[in-house]
Parts: sequence; structure tokens; C-alpha cells
Amino acid sequence: MSQTVGRALSILPLLARGPAGLEQVARHLDVHKSTALRLLRTLHEHGMVHRQADQRYRLGARLIALAQEAVENIDVRAVAHPYLAELNEACGHTVHLAVRQEDEVLYIDKVESRYPVRMYSRIGRPVAVTVAAVAKVILADLPEAERRALAERLDYPRHTPRSTPGPDAFLRELARVREQGWATDLGGYEETVNCVAAPVRGADGRVAAALSVSAPAAVAGPGELMRLLPLVRRTADAAGAEYSGRPPAT
Repeated sequence: MSQTVGRALSILPLLARGPAGLEQVARHLDVHKSTALRLLRTLHEHGMVHRQADQRYRLGARLIALAQEAVENIDVRAVAHPYLAELNEACGHTVHLAVRQEDEVLYIDKVESRYPVRMYSRIGRPVAVTVAAVAKVILADLPEAERRALAERLDYPRHTPRSTPGPDAFLRELARVREQGWATDLGGYEETVNCVAAPVRGADGRVAAALSVSAPAAVAGPGELMRLLPLVRRTADAAGAEYSGRPPAT
């Protein structure tokens, strides 16, 4: 029975790459065509695969609907929170989790610093989208046309002399973040606060959320936060692996 289930399940990755005929499926499984046909018929009866008019098989609507339903019902905050707590325990600084909501990026979780000087931030509060490290990580993942359109309609308040001055500079920064896979805010919103952030990716490889470590300069300067960057990235990768159901990176 376990071998039969294993063979049936191994058909699905094959069909995910495109429609396949009976002979191709049998060759993929290294079984007789009658065995492959029996497996395909069972999967077809349950909506997991669909037989096309040309007699080739593709993934079925029921399977796709189940996958979408599963993704929609996974709470990234619930999955990521233990990783935020672990990162906070390791470094002692404030750890945030943020997601995009239309043109805003919102904090959805926070673990407070253990130091007396703390960050003023609240769960549910929008971040300063043109300077915040979590916002840069999330928005850098958008398709180029969407990034450009968003950059053009945002406002660019000068919170500090280091704030992003306008759309061209913002797009250059997002391109850099997209290439390197992480972002910083070194005094862009408050001159005395620094932050590093990394992406939490979903099963499709897209950025589902951003995880960050923030600290007042009196507690940790830019150099110390940058030394924490590998740990921040590993933690975000681990949270993303659990969120998406993929094996963690080594």
C-alpha cells in the first residue's frame, strides 16, 4: 500500500512540469502502463489530475484548490513567532515581523528588547514605507512595473537627512535590496535607530513577510547590527521554510 501511495504521489511533481501521456508517466514511475493507468484513474476520480482531450494528464482543479486553501489558512505570524522569540533571545534586541497591505507595510508581531532603551513601535502600526528595512525587503520583491508604479505614488517625507529623497533613489535602493537579499535602515527614520531585515519567503518563493532586528544606536551601532545580519537571514530562512513546508536550508 505504501508503495502504491508513493508512486501515485510521485506522479504529481511530473505533471506540475506540464501535461504528460500515459507512456511518459509509466516511464517516470518505471512501471507497466496498466499500473500507471490504474494510478492515474484513481487520482482522476479524486480530482487530483485531469485527463485532457488529447489523452494527456495534467494537475486537477481539486488539487490546485486544496493547495490554495492551505496557503490561505497558514498564519505567517503564528509560524514565525517562535523564530522571532529565538532571535530575540540570541541578540537581545527588538525583533519585528511585517507584511504588506496595499501601499502600506504593517508590523504584525514584535518581541521587545531586553535593554532599558526600547523601540517605540506597535503591532498593527504602518512603518515608514520609504525608509524602513522591512518595507524595502517586501517591496523589492514586487515585479518591476509594480515597483515603479508604487514608487511614483508614494510620498517621501524627510524624517532625517538619511531619508530616501524620492522615487528614483527609492527604486535604486529596492534594486540593490532585491539583488543582495536583505535591507537596512541606518538612521533613515530616526537618526538614533538602526535596523536590518531579511525576507520570509512562501512556498512560491515570493516574499510573504519581513523579519527585522532594530536597536537604538546607544545600544547597538550599525556595525554591531550588520554583524547580526547572517543570524537574521538564517532565522528568516528558517521561518520561511516552516511557513512554506520546504526543508530548511543547510
